[in-house]
Order: sequence, then structure tokens, then C-alpha cells
Amino acid sequence: MVRIKTLPFAWLLLALVVIIWGSNWSIMKIGLRSIDPLWFAAARLTIALCATTLLLFFMGRLRWPHKQDMPIVFGVGIMQFAVFLVLINEGLTSVNAGRAAVLAYTTPLWVTPGAHFFLNEAVSRLKLLGVSIGLCGLIILFNPMGFDWTDPAVVKGNALLLIAALVWAISILHVRKHQWKASVLELTPWQLLVALFIVVPIAWFADTRHVEWSTELVWILLYNGILGTALAQWASIRATQLLPAVTVSLGFLMVPLAGIFFSVIWLNEAVTLTLGLGTLLIVGGLLLQSNHKK
Repeated sequence: MVRIKTLPFAWLLLALVVIIWGSNWSIMKIGLRSIDPLWFAAARLTIALCATTLLLFFMGRLRWPHKQDMPIVFGVGIMQFAVFLVLINEGLTSVNAGRAAVLAYTTPLWVTPGAHFFLNEAVSRLKLLGVSIGLCGLIILFNPMGFDWTDPAVVKGNALLLIAALVWAISILHVRKHQWKASVLELTPWQLLVALFIVVPIAWFADTRHVEWSTELVWILLYNGILGTALAQWASIRATQLLPAVTVSLGFLMVPLAGIFFSVIWLNEAVTLTLGLGTLLIVGGLLLQSNHKK
């Protein structure tokens, strides 16, 4: 049971994540014009690793992870830092930022059944209704009149973003189930290091070192590394510890809405009928779940 005094802190962390990650979809889209998706992920992870390592060093809390925490070091490092980041970067190259945000944050649709089967969380009729409505919204996003099934790049990009959502859902369930020995912050550098050992070799052997350096790209990489990865990832994992898995994933639901907002403001992306109706149903379905009293 979460103590009452931790709840304001947990919700503050969720709000911080919404602002940072919501705006970052447009920022990443801009950055991917100048750098390959794999190297973008590698640079983002490297900057985040440096930031968290220096912070822990000056705090006197930089230490080797306990053997009890090794599963979560590898689990989060592989799923939430390596696989998720690479998939969303690759997906964003051919999908609009607003749509990409919605697809990647369908995570609650996969968390709900996972939380039932692996964490023994109850799934009421209201939750099932919410999932059903959310899936209807997802179907609308892929209807032939509003989605070009003849474009392989677009189909691939959308598929990668949905897979990313599923991977993140698995990571959320793992974080909830794990019995932590060290704090989230203390394990973050090691999780980032695990991710780098995966992403860098893949990027190197893929031989796609296309980078057009500019002041804008430097700021984008710093934003992604320090705020978008180091700070926001820590905040998201900490919130996942403090709140139920489904509640956390539903809190993250505000991120795609913010993502759409910033994509319209910064990238002049259109909110089509398909995107609007699909998003409305997904959000409505997930809100149905969040309003259920456990």
C-alpha cells in the first residue's frame, strides 16, 4: 500500500514526465532530420549516462548494483532504454510526431491484461470495456480511408511504434514486480550502460553514420539525453514504483495529447478526422479504466 504522503510526489513526477516527453516527440522529429535513428539513440543514452553518473558521483551514491537488482538492470536497460528508444526513433522517420505519440502510448492497452495475468490485479467489466473502446480507436487509426496501407515505410513505422508500446508495457510490469534493493537513480547508469552495449554495436555495424551537426542538433541531443532520458526515465520508473501499474500507464496517457499539441504548434501537423476520432476513443477507453475505483 502506498503511503498517502508519497502520492503528491508521485503525481508531480507524472506531470514532469508528461511535459518533457510530450514536447519531445516534435523535438525528436526535428532532430531525426540531421542524425540517423540508431546514432540518435546512442547519443541520447551516452549523454544520459554521463549526467546520471556525475550526479551520483557528487552525491556519493555511485556504486555497483546489488545482485538482487541485476534482473531489473538488464530488464529496464534492454527494454525501456535500448529497444523502446530505437523503435520509436525508427518509427518517427516515417510517421508524424502526433500520431507516433498516440501509437507509442497505447501501452495501457497491453498493461491491463498483463497486470491481471502477472501481477494478479483485478480486471473488472469496466476495465474490459475501456480496453475494448481503446482497441476500437486503434482500429480507426488504421482504417484504409485514413491510413495508406500501400506505403511499406509507413506501415513499418507504425508497426515499430506499436511494438515499442508493447515492450514498454512489459517493462512496466517488470518494474512493478521487482523487489528493489537500490534506488531507481542508483541503478539508472547501469541500465543505460546495458542499453549502450546493445545500441552502439548495432549502429556501428549498420554503418549509417549520417550526422549534420548544428547548434540546434546539439541542443536537441542535450534535451533528449539530460531531460528526456536521464530525468524523465528516472521519474517514470519512480512513479511506477509508487503507483499501481495501470494507474501509471494511464497517467502517461497525457503524453500523446501533449505530443499532438506540440506537433500542431511546432511542426504544423494536421489533426485529421482519423487521428482525432481514433485518439478520442483511445483516450476515452483508457480514462474509463482510470476512473474505476480499485
